[in-house]
Amino acid sequence: MGNDQERKDYERRRRLIIRAVGIDEMKRVITFGEIMLRLAPEGYYRFVQAEKYGATFGGGEANVAVSLANFGVDAVFVSKVPKHEIGQACVNSLRRFGVDTDEILRGGDRLGIYYLEKGASQRPSKVIYDRAGSSISQATKDEFDWDDILEGADWFHFTGITPALGDNVAEICLEAVKAAKKKGITVSCDLNYRNKLWSKEKAGEVMGELCKYVDVCIANEQDADDVFGIKARNTDVTSGKVDHEGYKDVALQLASRFGFKKVAITLRGSISANDNDWAGMLYDGSDFFFSRTYPVHIVDRVGGGDSFGGGLIYACLNDYSGQDTINFAVAASCLKHSIEGDYNMVTVDEVKKLAGGDASGRVQR
Repeated sequence: MGNDQERKDYERRRRLIIRAVGIDEMKRVITFGEIMLRLAPEGYYRFVQAEKYGATFGGGEANVAVSLANFGVDAVFVSKVPKHEIGQACVNSLRRFGVDTDEILRGGDRLGIYYLEKGASQRPSKVIYDRAGSSISQATKDEFDWDDILEGADWFHFTGITPALGDNVAEICLEAVKAAKKKGITVSCDLNYRNKLWSKEKAGEVMGELCKYVDVCIANEQDADDVFGIKARNTDVTSGKVDHEGYKDVALQLASRFGFKKVAITLRGSISANDNDWAGMLYDGSDFFFSRTYPVHIVDRVGGGDSFGGGLIYACLNDYSGQDTINFAVAASCLKHSIEGDYNMVTVDEVKKLAGGDASGRVQR
């Protein structure tokens, strides 16, 4: 193809022809959000003692796209990053794992940064954001042609982090979900409340409007409370106490308020910064399904919720049963906690093996 636009046009025509003649093609998922440069001290060094930082990339929707690409899904990440070399390195990191980056706009002055200090034992992890004025936060809705971007897609995913970047980005999200619904595309959202980005009141107002167009809601008990004031009864994650009945009530309230077809909730019991109990629940509009609980020794917990979302989307796209869906999503996320960086670099077979009961961690020869 002569240029990037011609190549994009060719790919879209090809997908339309394939669908028109009924040839089976791998599912196509569009994710939209911010990707940042992650700077982290080596090991468990604190910010104040670190002399060098490792540089990787990550962000909620980008992490989901990487998970899906590793599972063999046609995963597309939509965003805006600077045209300079750091922006290119960011794009390259996604391409390395097979993510389609054709819809990433290039422009603006900077890529957002986040600093991560990994916690240990009773000392929690810390995140410091340096993302004000990032390229995506300065984007405008006229830069995204969602009818074109979503052509041939089966699923659209975003998180509550993205509209928190500014009213302009919230407007872009709203146009995206409206366009997706018009096309009959399944829409999923991870509530992902971040109090360093916006207030609970603002989050409730903006997410309340966006959730009118969402089919599958992903959350934890704290997100549901912070964004919509929906509390899980008899649950205290800080002490490791998780009550199934309380989570059922949260899912029912979310589904009743917004008409979600599915609600998936992660269940994290925090024993310490290094050790958690990890499980999940899925409500499909009629039944509740709970995964087994994994005792997780954490290597890196950042991206744990995103890997859950990626696993959930994959299972839904492949028509897994409700029980198999939550089993796969939780197993995928369990494995992510053992991997450094934001991205979940595991295969479908590895996830299925864990979900099937092999949690021994024995050497594979």
